Amino acid sequence: MKLGNMTVCVQGLWHLGSVTAAALASLGFHVVGLDETPDTAALLAQGRAPVMEPGLDDLLRQGLDAGHLSFTISREVALAHADVLWVTYDTPVDEDDVADVDAVIASVLSSISCLRPGAVVLVSSQLPVGSISRLEEESFRIRQAKDVFFACSPENLRLGNALKVFLEPDRIIVGCRDISARNVLERLLSPISSQLEWMRTESAEMTKHAINAFLATSVVFANEIACLCEATGADAKEVERGLKTEQRIGPKAYLSPGAAFAGGTLARDIAFLGTVAQINQLQVPLLHSVKVSNDAHKSWVKIKLATLFPKLTGVHIAVWGLTYKAGTDTLRRSAAVELVEYLCGQGANVHVHDPAVPQLPANWGPLIQRHTDPISAVARAQVLVVGTAWPEYRNIAPEMVFSKNPNLAVIDADRFLLGWADKVSTYYAVGSTNQ
Repeated sequence: MKLGNMTVCVQGLWHLGSVTAAALASLGFHVVGLDETPDTAALLAQGRAPVMEPGLDDLLRQGLDAGHLSFTISREVALAHADVLWVTYDTPVDEDDVADVDAVIASVLSSISCLRPGAVVLVSSQLPVGSISRLEEESFRIRQAKDVFFACSPENLRLGNALKVFLEPDRIIVGCRDISARNVLERLLSPISSQLEWMRTESAEMTKHAINAFLATSVVFANEIACLCEATGADAKEVERGLKTEQRIGPKAYLSPGAAFAGGTLARDIAFLGTVAQINQLQVPLLHSVKVSNDAHKSWVKIKLATLFPKLTGVHIAVWGLTYKAGTDTLRRSAAVELVEYLCGQGANVHVHDPAVPQLPANWGPLIQRHTDPISAVARAQVLVVGTAWPEYRNIAPEMVFSKNPNLAVIDADRFLLGWADKVSTYYAVGSTNQ
């Protein structure tokens, strides 16, 4: 089967789905994007992604212009000729990082009756281990036959660098039981990577949980060490260097001191594993402590502000960057947004700037002022908090800021503006002694 003869339906078209659809079309596959939301499908049909991702709009337009890519809200149209249904919903979570798994499962099951016999359902949405088995059972109930096959390939995208990660992955994890389904998936995935790691579906599902749990554990470990460094005169970045030059650890280890990880992907998998442990009556004290430690570290900026101001009422605070991550425009699960709302609740006057946020949330009150450039945001500020590491902030000469505001304090959890440290009287960074 040639690439152009393979039809792939990509179902669920937010970040993961729009990236998957555009990338597959760029490889020559015939791709039909399916989403229940008419506005989302219509936007993508114009070559515009529903979420900001560098290069994605261009790739969407290329696929549309080449005739390799189309979008619809009709399951019948999308699945009529599909060899593969690639499930790519961004699994929604609530404020406590509890995933709405049933919503994703229900959407997939609504498509099952439209599939041709022999079709393969490849699930990349973030679902708990055991979800593929659940889908297999429900599919048999609906079709009264085992003529549709299920597989799992956990998503591994990163906001702001998603296209490169999709098209140039380290490897692709694939959980699959059926040999004929494996043959189909080899034709689908081999153009992306020659390193396909085949395993049972439950192992593929658990691999995703384990990766994110390991990364989350590394983050909280690094930040706990950093807090101890602050108390003892050690510097966490120097300790990080010592750790990464240890052969048993390595230079790519997730050990940089900085802000707590925001909710979402990492927190969701920690929650999944906690639920599995509870169901099976297993003790996982290490995994349980990850969220506890991370939640405690979310107060780091508040603690530093408390050392500067007994009360925040009337204090002018600038926040550079609001989005979840540089290179995106999403505010959901953003630690900077949570901080701004806390500051407003404390009566502070907050001045914000973000190059990707043209409008502030409607529920934000008059104490929060949006500025069109970062310099004006700090003009009246008593302290600057670096919220999101947008590269353009590094291009600002510190003299432009401190010539007008010489007493400005800087709170920079990730040391993004480390070059400013010796130019200000007060500079706070996680694990730094330069305070």
